[in-house]
Amino acid sequence: MIKRSFFALAQPTLEYDPLEPDPKTPEVIQSPDNLILLVNETLKSTKDTLFKKGDRVEKFERIRLYEDSTEYNVSPVAGTVQRIDIFADDFGNTITYLVIKKDKDQDSSSDQQSPAISPDIRSADGLLRNLPGAPPLKKLADPDLKLNTLVVTCTDDDLLCTTQQYLAKTELAHLKEGLGILKSMVSIPKICVAVPESLNIKNEFDSFQTFSISATYPEALPELVLKDHLNIIPVPGQTPEEQGVCFMSAEAVISIAKAYDQKTPVFEKLLTIIGKDGARTRIKATIGTPLRLIFNQLNIHINDMDRIVVGGPMRGSATFSIHHPLQPDMDMIMVQDRDIIPELSDSACVNCGKCVKICPAQIPVNLLVRYLAADQYEEAADGFDLESCIECGLCAYVCTARIPLFQYIRLGKHELSKLRADI
Repeated sequence: MIKRSFFALAQPTLEYDPLEPDPKTPEVIQSPDNLILLVNETLKSTKDTLFKKGDRVEKFERIRLYEDSTEYNVSPVAGTVQRIDIFADDFGNTITYLVIKKDKDQDSSSDQQSPAISPDIRSADGLLRNLPGAPPLKKLADPDLKLNTLVVTCTDDDLLCTTQQYLAKTELAHLKEGLGILKSMVSIPKICVAVPESLNIKNEFDSFQTFSISATYPEALPELVLKDHLNIIPVPGQTPEEQGVCFMSAEAVISIAKAYDQKTPVFEKLLTIIGKDGARTRIKATIGTPLRLIFNQLNIHINDMDRIVVGGPMRGSATFSIHHPLQPDMDMIMVQDRDIIPELSDSACVNCGKCVKICPAQIPVNLLVRYLAADQYEEAADGFDLESCIECGLCAYVCTARIPLFQYIRLGKHELSKLRADI
């Protein structure tokens, strides 16, 4: 939602979308014959993988590439590996994907048992990382991270999305159960719950500290939660975990509760879909489902040059394949018609100052972008606060020259990390 001031000099106010008063039950997407599972590790030409084309995969089986791999995925189905290849993200980073062809008679089979999940953080980290919501179990189990606060967020971090709010409202019992499980598994002294001020559940968490998040965007982003509610000043270049705070979505907590209740991992992911006409549909689908199958069932036709955005209008990133699989951390997908996609520009900055005025981190964006455009990433970080950016996208939203400032900054941070890794 956007509210514009009567006075031309005032900046527009963006607000998170509240959950509708009587939300509909999500539409269930039929489980596909082929699932695409990602493993956050690249293939090595000098090593043989543990799985090869034609190998059988059991339901609930951990999929690792090599014996010494620390990254894994868990198969939601029993089936056969049809393909193993690499997938490149928008920065050119490569990870591995496997296509699993599901057994035809699987839906009627009930004799496949999940490995036992002990109620401790290391056991959970060994099997439950890829649950819906992408629980940060690897971080919670890391002895080198000195965490003192866990923040469970019932908020959505972008406009138009209501996924986390819906789950917090409709799965409240599982959310409270999951909080209790986490409290018993981790030795973090402080567990907090962040609740949108429009969601009337703040008083439901008796034994946990709660705080209300303003409807004004981008108040739900971690850096602003640190500053406004935990009295921690974000340190440029450091993650919240490096400052002792771990953030976790409501969906991740609910997924953990269900996994322990059912004694088996859960793979049904909730997702908000925004179609070309702006209509919002809430769906539930199996992790690994290709996006094209979701679009087909919702009668969303994808033409050449249409844009598929993973995430919301402020912080989302485009994917160029309708075969991209549904992932545990996806809360929203937007589809934009090729004829109405806003045009960006390679024009020079006009120094209107709008980006500087609206920036929550008070970054001189107009100067920063000049260094990023010239590939001077170290100078951008040292002199113009590149690492202080919280990636809210407000600068790009108000840019008079239509410069893709958000993309410049994301790329700049990526290139800076590469430069420092090579030192």
